[in-house]
Order: sequence, then structure tokens, then C-alpha cells
Amino acid sequence: MFLWSLIKGGLLALEDYIAYHILTCLVPAFLLAGGMVAFIPKETVLHYLGIAASRIRSFIIAAFASFFVAACSCTVIPVSAGVYFAGAGIGAAFIILWVAPATNILALTYTGAILGWDMALVRIITALLMAMVVGTVMTFAFYREEIQRLSEVQSISTDGLNAAEALPSVKRTDIVLLLLIVVDLLAPNYLVRTGPYWQKVIVWAIGMVIVALYAWKIKPPDEIRRWLQETWWFVRIILPLLLVGVFIVGVIGVLLPKEIVQQWLGGNSLRSSFIATLIGAISYFATMTEAPFVHKLMELGMGKGPALALLLTGPGLSLPNWIAIARIFGIRKAAVYVVTIVILGTFIGWLAGNTVWR
Repeated sequence: MFLWSLIKGGLLALEDYIAYHILTCLVPAFLLAGGMVAFIPKETVLHYLGIAASRIRSFIIAAFASFFVAACSCTVIPVSAGVYFAGAGIGAAFIILWVAPATNILALTYTGAILGWDMALVRIITALLMAMVVGTVMTFAFYREEIQRLSEVQSISTDGLNAAEALPSVKRTDIVLLLLIVVDLLAPNYLVRTGPYWQKVIVWAIGMVIVALYAWKIKPPDEIRRWLQETWWFVRIILPLLLVGVFIVGVIGVLLPKEIVQQWLGGNSLRSSFIATLIGAISYFATMTEAPFVHKLMELGMGKGPALALLLTGPGLSLPNWIAIARIFGIRKAAVYVVTIVILGTFIGWLAGNTVWR
């Protein structure tokens, strides 16, 4: 009976994930990732986001662009991977991986409405600061590897990357196509904030039809085939691991009842922030679902510091996210990223809880 309850918990988590995330989130995310690899010249990505680019500029571009992408920790993986395999530096790629789910504008608006605008403001400031630290840590931790990767993907010299005349441009039609996919990724969440899920599916389907018609109009068959091949590569590498991870999270939810967790989250101690960070790092939160969950825990006595720690790590990390990152970027990169986020989330939650909300 107990074994069946564990299996049932995993299956229910899978059912929810497949029903509410595959179509409207992952399908456009995978198409976007494949499109970035297929249509954006590596030299262009290297110029703005690559290891040879200005670190501050590349980090700011990555963070600013991600701010408008309302994606959960799993949906953003294909997007980040697409940028990375198109030639972006590891720091910029992992900033996208972090900022899009942790501090997108939609989640922040929802946070302000439910938890107060002081929490939303602190969340955005701390999340962006964490993004800069994450980008810096990943860049320096894997600097030698990045230099080698640069030499492999760079077909022109570093000096050439700084010359505007040597920089291949992205076709205007390709930019429009990628933007249409981005709109289709964001529109269901932005346009349908409440109401039945089928309304989001309708918005998504309309967007997909527009994307398909536009692609058919501007792209020859061989380019569409290459785009779909790149997209399929991301699907077969990432999707199975996400499903396994979601199942495991469902099992953990049965093994670890919320009542047991809640008693360890009171106050603003370092221990409370650390536990909140661990809960957020393991659990799966679709974008915006973290705010009502945290609100409920705060009603039960959770301190504001641990609440911030959970808001930061919950959307940005999850067990499925760990597994997929390890598969795409490697176990070492995943380990450094997760440990960095856990340390930063714990420290920032404790510091904010004892300063901002003292």
C-alpha cells in the first residue's frame, strides 16, 4: 500500500506536468532552442554573449532579456542550452537559466500582488545580484574549458569578433520567426492568468499556427528540416530526464509531508533559510505557483527571510532541472551551479530576514 502511494504520487505529478506544461511551455521552448542554433550565426552570439565578449555587457544582456521570459526552471533549459550551443559563454547561459524562472516580470507582478511589493522589490534586486554572481562563478570555474570551446566554435579570430564588418548578421525574417516563437511561449501565461487551462491551449495553438505559416512562407524545406532536427536533438536529450525528475519529485512529496517541513521554517535563522532553500532547490514550481505556496507557509509561521529564499530557489531550481542540466551541460557544471544557488539563497534569505524585515 505504501509503495503504491509513492508510485501514485509520482504518476500524479507526471500527469499534472504533461497536462499543463508540455504543449504551452516545452513545445515552443524546444522550437526556440532549435531555431537559435539553426538560424543565429555563432559569430553573432560570440560577439555579444561569448567568452571573448565583455563580461559585464554579456551578463547584462542575458539578465535583461531573461527578465521578460516567464518560464519555469524546466522550460528555460532548452532556451539556455540553445544559446550556449549557439556560442554563448557559460556565464551568460546560466544567467538565462537562473533569471527567467527566478525573477521574470510576470512572477514578480504576481509576487507583489500576493506577498506585498516590498517582497517583490527585494526579490528582483537579490535575484539579479545572484545572477551576476552565478555568471561570474560559472565563468571562472570553467574558464579553461570555455577558452577551448571558443577555439572550436570560433571560425574567425578574436580580433575579428570586434570588427562590425566581420560580424555576420541575423536575417530579419529569422528574427521575426524567433520572436513569434517567444510570443507563443509567453502569451498563454501573460494573456490567461486565471481560468481553465484550455484557454491557454487555445492561445498557444493560435500562436503555433502563425509560427508554422510564417516559417512555411519564408523558409525553404531544407532550412525547416535543419531547424526541426536541432529541435528534436533538444527534445530527445532533455524531455525524458524532465519526466523522470518530475516523477521523483512526486514521490518525494509523498515521503515529505508539508506539516513536517513547516515546523522548521519559522523565524529568520540561518537554519530556516537553508531548509527553505533546499526545499526550493528540490521541489518543482511552475512559474507564479511559488507565490501562493509561500503565502500559505507564511500564514503558518514561516519567516520572511526563508520565504525569500524559497521564492528565489523554488522557481529557479528543481530536481528535474538538476538532472536535465547535468545531461546537457555536464555533471560538474550542474553541481557548481546548484551549490552556488543553495549557498547564495541561504545567505541572502538570512541577511534579508535580519536586515530588511528585522
